[in-house]
Formats: sequence, structure tokens, C-alpha cells
Amino acid sequence: MVKNCANPKCAKPLHYLREGRIFVFDAESDSGKPIHRMEHYWLCGECSKTMRLEKTGQGVRTVLKASLSVHKTVGAISQPLAS
Repeated sequence: MVKNCANPKCAKPLHYLREGRIFVFDAESDSGKPIHRMEHYWLCGECSKTMRLEKTGQGVRTVLKASLSVHKTVGAISQPLAS
């Protein structure tokens, strides 16, 4: 059961699911094969603003989110481009 924020530098206790984000990953056996079980992790509201979780061969780690400005698309063009 999830009890604390998955960020080891934070470890805020989980009291309510009103804030933050839950991450669910397939569990793996010691041999690396998937088994029929899910692992749940939680990032608190503050940590989930700047981080996400990523599953690696060694376990789960926190990763900084990419800058939001990189993912914005140009959608404010009001006139078609001249040809």
C-alpha cells in the first residue's frame, strides 16, 4: 500500500488522494518477466508539479518533467500563410 510520496527527498505522508498523482506499473519477477500484479506509487501535489515517475530495470525513479514551453504548439495563426 502506498504510504508516502515516492520522491525520496520528500516522503510526505499520503492522507488523501485529493492532490498529487498516482503512477501504476506492471510488477516484474526477479527474472525480469512480468507477473500479474500492479505496483502503485504516489507523488504528492508539490512533487507532481515538477516530476514524474519512470520505471527502469533497477526499479522506479523520479524524473524532472520536460519544460512545458517545449511541448506548446503554434495555434495562434489567424491568417493562412501566403503562397
